[in-house]
Amino acid sequence: MNSVKTYTLFTDHDIYLFKEGRHYKLYDKFGAHSVEKGGVKGVYFSVWAPNAKKVSVIGNFNNWNHKDHILFPRWDGSGIWEGFITGLSWGTLYKYAIETARGEILEKSDPYALSWEQNIQAASLVSTTWYEWNDEHWMENRGKNNSLEAPLSVYEIHLGSWVREGNNPERFLNYRDIAEKLVPYIKEMGFTHVEFMPVMEYPYDPSWGYQITGFYAATSRFGSPQDLMFLIDKLHKNNIGVILDWVPSHFPGDANGLHRFDGTYLYEHEDPRKGFHPDWKSHIFNYGRNEVKSFLISNAMFWLDRYHADGLRVDAVTSMLHLDYSRNEGEWEPNIYGGNVNLEAKAFLQEFNTAVYKEFGNNIMTIAEESSDFPLLTKPVHEDGVGFGMKWMMGWMHDTLDYFKEDPANRKYHHHKLTFASMYMYNENYMMPLSHDEVVHGKASLIYKMPGDEWQKFANLRALYVYMYTHPGAKLLFMGDEFGQTGEWNFTRSLDWHLLEYPVHKGLQQLVKNLNHLYQKESSLYENQFNKNGFEWVEADDLENSVYVYLRKGKRRDDVLMIVLNLTPRIMEYRIGVNAGTHWETVLNSDDEKYGGSGIEAEILNEKYEEWMRFPKSITVKLPPLAGIVLRLRKDKKYKLHRIKHKKE
Repeated sequence: MNSVKTYTLFTDHDIYLFKEGRHYKLYDKFGAHSVEKGGVKGVYFSVWAPNAKKVSVIGNFNNWNHKDHILFPRWDGSGIWEGFITGLSWGTLYKYAIETARGEILEKSDPYALSWEQNIQAASLVSTTWYEWNDEHWMENRGKNNSLEAPLSVYEIHLGSWVREGNNPERFLNYRDIAEKLVPYIKEMGFTHVEFMPVMEYPYDPSWGYQITGFYAATSRFGSPQDLMFLIDKLHKNNIGVILDWVPSHFPGDANGLHRFDGTYLYEHEDPRKGFHPDWKSHIFNYGRNEVKSFLISNAMFWLDRYHADGLRVDAVTSMLHLDYSRNEGEWEPNIYGGNVNLEAKAFLQEFNTAVYKEFGNNIMTIAEESSDFPLLTKPVHEDGVGFGMKWMMGWMHDTLDYFKEDPANRKYHHHKLTFASMYMYNENYMMPLSHDEVVHGKASLIYKMPGDEWQKFANLRALYVYMYTHPGAKLLFMGDEFGQTGEWNFTRSLDWHLLEYPVHKGLQQLVKNLNHLYQKESSLYENQFNKNGFEWVEADDLENSVYVYLRKGKRRDDVLMIVLNLTPRIMEYRIGVNAGTHWETVLNSDDEKYGGSGIEAEILNEKYEEWMRFPKSITVKLPPLAGIVLRLRKDKKYKLHRIKHKKE
């Protein structure tokens, strides 16, 4: 006798939107929901398995017997199976037993489950995302904090290895314990946002979270959904935004996951040229299938809605947009126009961005991890753009690290690696990432990418950070890089916090802290960070001295900073052209002793009222070795914007 009762949460309109690929809140319908029917409490289950012969609910309540609790197929051809089981409550373990057309029984965890077990079986749990939030002030005002005209300094974190209990690989901290340590640290350091590497449930620790099985479940490694919400809540109450890594690009082939969910290639393409990722040995979503689009866009909405996330950083966008990504000739199929663009993936990303920005406005942000020159990624969809808020500036990252790896004696041959970004930096809205990918797999930590002895390594990295924080665009720094983590990132253990006992590491941390606060204080560094009014080269071509000079400008005429980089180990007196009537003061010097530097003062030695570097006046500045300095235009003098035009020969 079947113990399942008929029940539904779906309306005809829900079914219509689901089949059209335009239902964006499926988490209100699918999955396991605690409900009451006729005064009797129980759980309503629903799952999409259109090619199944039979679907039943199995769990610890029926000894995992697939014959007792059989769901009912809907009459409307939607492929949805549903039903109501009495007597179940929070914490019940369950899966779906799916009988395929061939008679095979597949035991699948719930794609919409809010919690999963943390073991090899990984059953779903009847759970809830109810939480009493206390971040009203942040939510009401977050639009200005997440604006492209606000300082955006992101600290990227892997929750399993930022810190562990006694550095014990088996003892993760709970989300709430992490909150007690992380929130005051982020607040003191001055980062405006954190970015969590995937918090969605994943089975395999070495994947770092990028092989997701439970797209709607906060990983139980660190606690319950409410524990994660507590962490986000506490960050928000301290005026810190939260960005989540989101992975709509692929999923693993675990037996209890999405792969061949009902015995067919339901969520993925059957053709391996489109449906299998050769690098990650995982499966690629079928973006042309409407029900899959509804699943994914609903998932994005879920984290922004239920978990109050301020943004989603979308992983592996390059692999989504290119049919030939990591494939040789003959291993991929061109689109209908003969090109390599995955038109279905592009349309999906356009729809995703349109939907979330329509729902949340500019209170949230979407960020693409995209390493190619795919056009119009951060442009509006109505202009045939993809609609992202920002894009990782991968070219800047590679050029910058390549340059700083060079011995200073050779840098003149690579000078324009640091100027090249100015040729395209306003083509998109860019975030400059020094992410986890740059400090693993034999690439060395940031500090050990730098040339020279210990002093030179730290001096170079300090100069790099000055360059990064004063360059147009948002900033992202991976955990540990702020204090000079010496070893490569290891996901199995805590960061080496003991390094802060050494002055040179403590000094680097102090510099990052001061740069974060300078970034927030000086509106010239963020008001125009995504438009051409915010940047001007003063000296971009001094190859012999490896010196760079540029201005950052705010919206006010007198809101100007001058940045000077001396990327040689020589102390030099350097003449710089400035506008008439301007007077300057030093506000930051990376060679300061408090940062672990040599303590050479960045002095303004003299002023001359004669044309220099196309400017009507010049100042001579003493430049410390391997250092970046920041000069501020003094507000007690009127700033004149005019320049002398070049005289005709």
